[in-house]
Amino acid sequence: MTEPSDYEAGSYVGADRVPGRPEERTLAQEVRGYLLGLGLATLLTIASFWADQTREIYASGIAMALLVLAVAQIGIHLIFFLHITTDPDNQNNILALAFGVLIVCLIVFGSLWVMLHLNHNLMPMDKLMQMQR
Repeated sequence: MTEPSDYEAGSYVGADRVPGRPEERTLAQEVRGYLLGLGLATLLTIASFWADQTREIYASGIAMALLVLAVAQIGIHLIFFLHITTDPDNQNNILALAFGVLIVCLIVFGSLWVMLHLNHNLMPMDKLMQMQR
């Protein structure tokens, strides 16, 4: 087993341990991990506001920059605050997270698909007005 480090990031990534046995961590290590996660999340939030307000990023690239920063912030929250890792003990958490992402994608893309087809298949307003006369 590896010795616990004072510089670990609040998650159990890369640690060798027996599945089913929780790793013993001190309160100081836990607090350091949460503070590091808070600091990184704050920096990513500030970077998002900066990317939105700056003129140094090409106008059509702002959406991509915000998307990259949002995905990075999701990763920070999953690792530092929700402790989602690749440990065998977290298999149910990962499956629940994947199912939640699937449901959200189905709702969002399904709604967009329905609205796009309704917009395409609806009668134009001038023909609708002629039918009412």
